[in-house]
Amino acid sequence: MPVGLGLLVALSLGVKDAELNVGYWVDEGLSVGIADRPLTDIPGVLRQDGSPPLYYGVLHVWVALTNSGEKATHTLSLLFALAAVPVAFWGAGLVFGRRSAWFAAVLTALNPYISQYAQETRMYSLVVLLSLLATSLYLRAFAADERPARRWPALFGLSLAVGLYTHNWMLFLGIAMFVAWLGLLALAPVAERGWRLRDGALGFGLAALLYLPWVPTLLFQAAHTGAPWSRKPGYEDLTMQATHRLLGHTAWLVLVVAAGGGVVTLIRAGRGRQLTAQGRAVAAVGIVAVGTVLLAYAASQLSPAWAMRYLAVAVPPFLLLVAAGLAAARGLGILGLVIVSILWGYDVWPTTKSNVRDVAAAVGPSLSPGDVVVSTQPEQIPVLHHYLPPGLRYATLTGYVKDVGVTDWRDGVERLEATSARRDLKPVLDGLEPGHRLVLVTPIIFDMARWRAPWTKLVRLRSEEFSQFVSNDARFRPTAVYPPLPRKRGPNPVSATVLVKTTE
Repeated sequence: MPVGLGLLVALSLGVKDAELNVGYWVDEGLSVGIADRPLTDIPGVLRQDGSPPLYYGVLHVWVALTNSGEKATHTLSLLFALAAVPVAFWGAGLVFGRRSAWFAAVLTALNPYISQYAQETRMYSLVVLLSLLATSLYLRAFAADERPARRWPALFGLSLAVGLYTHNWMLFLGIAMFVAWLGLLALAPVAERGWRLRDGALGFGLAALLYLPWVPTLLFQAAHTGAPWSRKPGYEDLTMQATHRLLGHTAWLVLVVAAGGGVVTLIRAGRGRQLTAQGRAVAAVGIVAVGTVLLAYAASQLSPAWAMRYLAVAVPPFLLLVAAGLAAARGLGILGLVIVSILWGYDVWPTTKSNVRDVAAAVGPSLSPGDVVVSTQPEQIPVLHHYLPPGLRYATLTGYVKDVGVTDWRDGVERLEATSARRDLKPVLDGLEPGHRLVLVTPIIFDMARWRAPWTKLVRLRSEEFSQFVSNDARFRPTAVYPPLPRKRGPNPVSATVLVKTTE
């Protein structure tokens, strides 16, 4: 077993380490910027950002031990993703048996979603690891035939709490788990309901108790930050795109069909009117997997916060469900696993996340301390600061930025609606001394559909306004534009125009 798992981890490493040196994009710049401050300051600054603090604290410690370069910070995410392989083996084996354990380990090692976020300085590979751990412990604690040792529901509660401190969408996982637990409780024999109720109270109660200190910050974030850059997801986002992200663009149908046969086999394994422990586990993990996505979708209809990368929380229950089904399907399951593994090898993701590093390399040598960088997309400030030379000043649509490591999303749409070039840009232009340079950084928009959310629409409109205002100011002479025309499509692209102030 150790040799086989070691080979799987090595295989997983081989498909996950190709892009460790790729330049940061917006969110990664935020990760490094937030982590680059005293550890005790991180929870407070996240009132501006909208995220829980655990990942940033871990990244802070990691950067202190290594550095803040791309390869170092991406390696942290890679380690989380590699750790998920033996955890998947352990978790599936704990509930579904040895055959399912191997299927789960292979699926986790090769899943394209996990591979992509194993090379990104964000919390998503850690979310996968923690969701996998919490789901496995949940099934062991609440789907067994006999009463488990008290440590299992306690460990589940602890793991869920750690996940809640890592990403807000773990709330949807926890709610889906609670709903599934209510179903298991209702189906349990009357004689078992007492201890099952006490174990559930222990697990979920412990998670709630440990999470309670963060709840005031969560409520403040929900009221003042949210996700103004997002939009309400449509039906296609829930069906095709979410499925593709979870199970790959080409393999999802094979997985669903092959796993379906296995799921039916497991459910039919019940004796009499009672499901076996494996049947209960299959039903529970199915509810958890689908319920997590549906809850996130429903919540985003009320307050848009839909992003495919957030589905990291739902990947593990889906993988455990599929692993159990494929394993139960025996020969058909093995064939399905082989086909899926081959198809997943062709499921690729963009190797370039942003052109900010290239833009900074092109314009940075011409800049000197005291020059000003104005980004009309406020969330680009942390990543620009990471790559540009030291000593520069930074401003955005609302004027100068004091903390360049975080984006202040508090009441963001309202604040952007109140901005104008004359009110917020002109003082920056007037305060720049002759001979100094202004760098105007604006987003390059290829797909207008992605710029219709409240925040992105305002950024698009203000970018046009600020660009026109600078071009009309006779005191400034453009010296360089990067990237030059014609421009190629790419993810999260920006353009930088360097201007020198010639007169007062």
